[in-house]
Amino acid sequence: MNRDDQQMVEFFEAVAKKAAEKKMVVNYHGAYKPCGLRRKYPNVLTREALIEFEYNGWTNEANPIHHNLLPYIRGFAGPMDYIPASMRNSTKDNYRPIGDYPMEQGTRAHAMALFVVLNSPMTMLPDAPSDYKREQECTDFIAKIPVQWDETKLLQGKIAKYTVMARRAGNDWFVGAITNWDQRTIELKTDFLKPGKYKLEAIQDGINANTRAEDYKQVEFEFSAGENLKLNLASGGGWVARIVPSK
Repeated sequence: MNRDDQQMVEFFEAVAKKAAEKKMVVNYHGAYKPCGLRRKYPNVLTREALIEFEYNGWTNEANPIHHNLLPYIRGFAGPMDYIPASMRNSTKDNYRPIGDYPMEQGTRAHAMALFVVLNSPMTMLPDAPSDYKREQECTDFIAKIPVQWDETKLLQGKIAKYTVMARRAGNDWFVGAITNWDQRTIELKTDFLKPGKYKLEAIQDGINANTRAEDYKQVEFEFSAGENLKLNLASGGGWVARIVPSK
C-alpha cells in the first residue's frame, strides 16, 4: 500500500469504514503518511508511514539520528507504528543489516525508551518471544509502559540530536531520553511533577554500552519533585524511567 493515489486513498477509507461497522480496529502497515482519516474513523489506531525497525534488515537508515527526527516531523501527523524495544542491540561500529535476523541500532536503553519517545496506541515487539523470556527484567519493565496517555511534555530536545519526552498515564509518569550517535550528559529537571516524593525505576546505559550496546543497568531510587537528575547517555544511548508517587 506504499502509495497515495486516489485509488489507494479510497481503499484506506473503505477499510476503515467496514472495520468500524464490524467494531474492529485498524493498523495500516506499509502506508502513506497520515491525512486525518482517524478523526473520521477513531478505530484507525495507528499506521506505519515511516522508516522503522524492519529497515534494519537491509539498510542502516533506522538509526539513532532518524529516531531523533521522528518526534518532530512524522509524529506531528499522528501515531507512529515503529515497533520498538528490540533485544538485539548494536553500536554504530558493529551494526550489520541482516535480513532474517535484524538488529536495532543503538543501545538497549535507547531501544526501550522508544516506547515513550514515539507514540502509538497499538504496537508490537519485533523479536521472537524467546528473546523476551531470556531478558525478563527488560520485559517486565516494558509491560508497565502504557500505550494511551493523559498528558505529554517534550522536556528537552534538538532535532536529529537528542530528545527527552515525558508522558503521564493517571498518576504515573514515564520519561524516555535518546541521543544520536553522540555520547552526551543531560540534566533532567523534574519540575514538571507535582510537589512531593517520588519513586523512580529506570533502565539506563550500562558502563560498557559504548562498545556493547546490550549493556544496561536497572536502577531504583526516591527523589523529590524539582530535583535535577543526571542522565549519562552512551553513543546511540538512552534512558527510560517510570516515576510514581511514593506511598
